[in-house]
Amino acid sequence: MSFSSGIQARGIQLLLSGMMSRVHEDLRFTDIPKRTETLRVETGAGPVTCTVYRPQGDTPGTPAPVYVNFHGGGFVVGRPEQDDHICRYIAATAGCVVINVDYAVAPQRPFPAAVTQAYDVTAWVAANGPANDWDGSRLAVGGHSAGANLTAAVCLTARDRGAFSPRLQIIDSALLDQVADPAAKQSPIAKPLLSPHLMRVFTAAYVPDPADRADPLASPGLVDDLAGLPPALVITAEHDRLRDEGDAYAKALDAAGVPVTHRVFEGVDHYFTHTGPVPSGKEAIELMASTLRTALGA
Repeated sequence: MSFSSGIQARGIQLLLSGMMSRVHEDLRFTDIPKRTETLRVETGAGPVTCTVYRPQGDTPGTPAPVYVNFHGGGFVVGRPEQDDHICRYIAATAGCVVINVDYAVAPQRPFPAAVTQAYDVTAWVAANGPANDWDGSRLAVGGHSAGANLTAAVCLTARDRGAFSPRLQIIDSALLDQVADPAAKQSPIAKPLLSPHLMRVFTAAYVPDPADRADPLASPGLVDDLAGLPPALVITAEHDRLRDEGDAYAKALDAAGVPVTHRVFEGVDHYFTHTGPVPSGKEAIELMASTLRTALGA
C-alpha cells in the first residue's frame, strides 16, 4: 500500500466513523430491550472485544444457540455498534445469543488480521458454550458487506479445518471479489452508494499486496470448490455495485450442493438494512432472524 493510499484510508476512517453508526430512526428497534455484556477473546492476531446480546426471557441453565456477527465498513471503518439494531432484533426474535465482533481494521491491521480474528473468535464461541451459557454446537455466522466477506472466509476455513460446522451463514451485500476493477462493477442507478474510488481505497488498505487479492480468504467468490459449506442465506440489493458477485456466489453455492436461500431486494442500494428504505430494511432483517430461528432450532 502506498503512503497516499494509507492517508486516504485514515481520512475515510475519520470521515465515515460517525456516519457508519447512524441508523434510520425507524430501524433502531428501540422498543426492544437490550441485555448486553462484553467479553475479550484472545486470537492469533491479538485480543478482540465482543459485545454479547442475550435473548429476553432466556432460562439460565438452558443454553440458547449462538450467532456470530461481523459488521461492515470496507475493512477500514470499525464500528460494530452500527449493527446494534440487527443484533438486538435477532437476539429478541430468533431466540439466540448474538456475539458482535469488533475485529481489527486496515490500514492499521491489513489482511489477514481480520480473517484470523474472525475465525478464531468463532472457533472460541463454538468451543466455550458451557462456560458462557450458550450452545456452541448450534452456531451460525453472518455479516454485512466486509462482514459478509469475513463470514464466507470463516466458513471456508471451518470446512477445511473441520473444527466446527456452522448451521447457517448469512451473506448480506457481500464483497467477494477483490481482484476485479471496481469500475467494472455496475449499478443500474447513476450514483450508487459505493464509488469505484472508495472501493479502491478500501481494497488497497485491506489487501495492499495485489498478489494477495486472489487469496480465497480475501476473495471467497473466486473459490472453485464450495462443496461442504454450511447452508446459506444470501441477500443482495438491486442497485448495489456488489449485487452481481453476491448473485454469482449464491448460484455457485447452489451448484456445489449447498442449500441456499437467495433474496434480491428490489429498488434498494448497499447498506439498506441500516439506512432504509425502512420497509425493505425491516423485511431483510426479519428474513435473517426467521432463517436463523429455523436453522438453529431456537
